[in-house]
Amino acid sequence: MKIRKKPDGVLGIVAMASIIALSLAGCARDGAGQGNGSGASPGITDTAITLGVTTPLSGPTAGPGTCTVAGLAAYFGSVNAAGGVKFGDGKTRKVDIKSYDDGYDPQKSLSNFQQMVSDNVFAVTSGLGTPTNRAFRDAAISQEVPQVLVMTGDPLFSDRDESPWQLGFVPIYQNEGSAFGKLLAESGNQHKVAILSQNDDYGKGYVSGFKDAVKDASNVSVVGELTYEATDTSVDAQLTQLAASGADVFFNAMSITPLVISSLQKAQQIGWKPSWFLPSNTSSPTAILQPGGAGAYPGIYSVSFAKAPQSPAFAQDEDVVKFLADLKQYGNYPDMPAFPHCMWSYMVGATLEEAFKKMTEPTREDFMAKLRDIKGLQAPLMLEGTAVDTTADGQPAVSSVLVQKFDGRGYGTVEKFG
Repeated sequence: MKIRKKPDGVLGIVAMASIIALSLAGCARDGAGQGNGSGASPGITDTAITLGVTTPLSGPTAGPGTCTVAGLAAYFGSVNAAGGVKFGDGKTRKVDIKSYDDGYDPQKSLSNFQQMVSDNVFAVTSGLGTPTNRAFRDAAISQEVPQVLVMTGDPLFSDRDESPWQLGFVPIYQNEGSAFGKLLAESGNQHKVAILSQNDDYGKGYVSGFKDAVKDASNVSVVGELTYEATDTSVDAQLTQLAASGADVFFNAMSITPLVISSLQKAQQIGWKPSWFLPSNTSSPTAILQPGGAGAYPGIYSVSFAKAPQSPAFAQDEDVVKFLADLKQYGNYPDMPAFPHCMWSYMVGATLEEAFKKMTEPTREDFMAKLRDIKGLQAPLMLEGTAVDTTADGQPAVSSVLVQKFDGRGYGTVEKFG
């Protein structure tokens, strides 16, 4: 199985997004978009349930965005082929997935949500992006449509009072930032840190988590801190300024794939080679680190809760083997996934299935209640030491992460910095 590198290959996968929905809908076309009687919510019948995904399928974040559809389609494609999900009310239903491209544009994601309501989607799930998910959060609350297990680390989505119809899936940004800070603080050596962060809630969350973790660490000092806008096409000026700080550790809290690659390249060009901390969603070995020349640095660290199919350690892993087969057959994604979002959305599928199995009523209210009552679920592809727990207010479905270090091909879990 070859790793997809050419842009036209990625576009080929994106072009399949609409086909994914159609292929899954084929098993569930008998009324999947309408309520099935008194008391049933829109989007669920006695035989089917419809889920919607608004995510970037075009633009600079199309790679991870496409994965959010492919992984979910892979999971439920396999489940549908085996007969469907047996719900807690005794009925077996197929899962229909409808995908919508928002191009990482908040206005487009809001428009997509409105379209999903018209299309009688039961719940919105898996979509990538903090600004894009925030764009229709208020509308989802007012219309009581579940917006759950979405790919944003914004803690707002896991606050039950503020977001009663929402739930995040991936660890909140503060948790990831804190994991980096703790690792550095416990190293025992003196470190100077430079920080470049996205000027929004995404970047602020990572930075606050990191700073909280090192605030009492006498061996860690932040010697430079700058921001960039998500719409920027270059951060060369910021990198040049931060390089002058003499930092030996660089925390690059960045969500835009092309900018991470160019940052890795630019730092080498100006002779600055610190160790790097990268967010989980922008640390792909094949899509980011390899083209960025990450091997030139003493260490590239990220965090994870998912097994990496690219890693030799998981080549024969039962979960990984099935995942790759499902991804190819049902997700229309034939290559080794370059982004972790493929694995994350596959786990989302398992988490949704767990909630479905507990539902005794075909309503959104019962779905939310059952979704918030999952604890200790070892979803497929989860690393040992992590699990799905939706019971803690203020935390997403996955709150635990393991710090990992790039080894040239994939990542290995580490307990010490260096």
